[in-house]
Amino acid sequence: MSHTAHDTEPAQPPPGDDHAFFGQPRGLMTLSGLEVWERFSFLGMQAILVLFFADKVSNGGMGMDPGTAASVSAAYGTLVYLVSVAGGWLADRILGSYRAVLYGGILIACGHYSMAVPTDAMTWVGLGLISAGTGLLKPNVASMVGKLYRTEDERRDAGFALYYMGINIGAFAGPLITGWLGEHASWHWGFSAAAIGMTFGLIQYVAGRRHLAGRKHAAEFALAPAAMRRAIGLIVGGAVAVAVVATALVLAGWLTMDRFVDVLTVVSVIAPVVYFVVMFRSPRVSAEERGRLRPYVVLFLGSVVFNFILFQAYSTMMLLASTNARTEILGFHFPASWYASALGAFEVALAPVVAAVWARMGTRQPHASNKIAFGVILGGLSFLLMVIPTSGHSGDTYRMAAWWIVGSYLLLGLGDILLETSGMSATTKLAPKAFASQTMALWFLSLALANGIQAQIVKLYGEVSNPAYFGVNGAIAVAAGVAMIAAAPWLKRTMHPVH
Repeated sequence: MSHTAHDTEPAQPPPGDDHAFFGQPRGLMTLSGLEVWERFSFLGMQAILVLFFADKVSNGGMGMDPGTAASVSAAYGTLVYLVSVAGGWLADRILGSYRAVLYGGILIACGHYSMAVPTDAMTWVGLGLISAGTGLLKPNVASMVGKLYRTEDERRDAGFALYYMGINIGAFAGPLITGWLGEHASWHWGFSAAAIGMTFGLIQYVAGRRHLAGRKHAAEFALAPAAMRRAIGLIVGGAVAVAVVATALVLAGWLTMDRFVDVLTVVSVIAPVVYFVVMFRSPRVSAEERGRLRPYVVLFLGSVVFNFILFQAYSTMMLLASTNARTEILGFHFPASWYASALGAFEVALAPVVAAVWARMGTRQPHASNKIAFGVILGGLSFLLMVIPTSGHSGDTYRMAAWWIVGSYLLLGLGDILLETSGMSATTKLAPKAFASQTMALWFLSLALANGIQAQIVKLYGEVSNPAYFGVNGAIAVAAGVAMIAAAPWLKRTMHPVH
């Protein structure tokens, strides 16, 4: 297609699309379909990743102790979401959202195919490719959902709830397939299923591209040609330099896995602080937009606390399920990784209910800050619940009933729907215009920070008693949610007119 065709391509989908998907724009179906398969591959792989790390080498695993396995898994999550900052910037300044999502999906698929190869080296290569690809895809696909709606469109929260339901269909199905293959064939067969899923996602994304808003090939805030060439040169040169330095440090014995995890945690703390400072000081951010960023800091911290709990559904909770939970219901035996599907199942079932409630309530629905606070509290309660079945045992050989973990995931799933849908929706509303995709990336930096903190805290798993571990972390989350509710009057006032 010629350059002229690119310039004249309409930024908006056909007019008939506006209510074509359950009363929502048809483009929501395309983006939700992509997320079904992306989450199928990502969470399907993540459900077995910590078990793969902790399994014996003789069984095809990597032989890590449980605390290290959980820490490395969390560090991988940290890297995934740290890269999302670069993904948002590349979309805004160089690639445009459509191409950023497309290229990100290709990298993710290549990463999963690499992990299907049964060698340690290809495992690390695959995780690197998935990190880079997810950083391109995640902030930009969510931003594309926001572009389907006007700011005052009350369907926005309901639309994000449906979008999030799509995400969780993949989150439900992924662990079922990868978990069964991983525990009955080999871990790498599980990784292969994730690769095939992402390939399906890419196919349907390209097929439905005409229904997407803002699908222009050019970046919305593109750099000038000379600046763009300079930026690309710096990116390529920087990537090569980092790879060379990292390789040298590994060969010298300085860059161990523990130190790499620690470095990622430090970066996950510094990155959002620097990013907030840049946005607050940018001359392209108006005084009104700057005022709405202040309450966004509180929403950001709420996301950190909740996701610190949520991500442990795929680390410490998976380890607990594999060692201390029964893996049968009504006589049916299942892989421990299937517990992760319970989380997705609850979110699939509850997301349309939440969407219908918000749509029915209209302007009477709770403020976005309160929705997020309720989510944080539910996350904390999901950990406090685990204090009961893990208490009163003289050893570590006990087996709790499956319903305890299922109940914990029910609380966590409802909290996730309340927090993530409201958080992503509020982010697209509060974003300064010049930092649209990058502000969504900033929301994902809260996930990086949650993982960075988790990478350190999970080292205590197995070192302290399980009731103490889950009880203290759960109580802190509940206290944080209550504090957000107490701050609700200020949040409502400073976020106005955003509801």
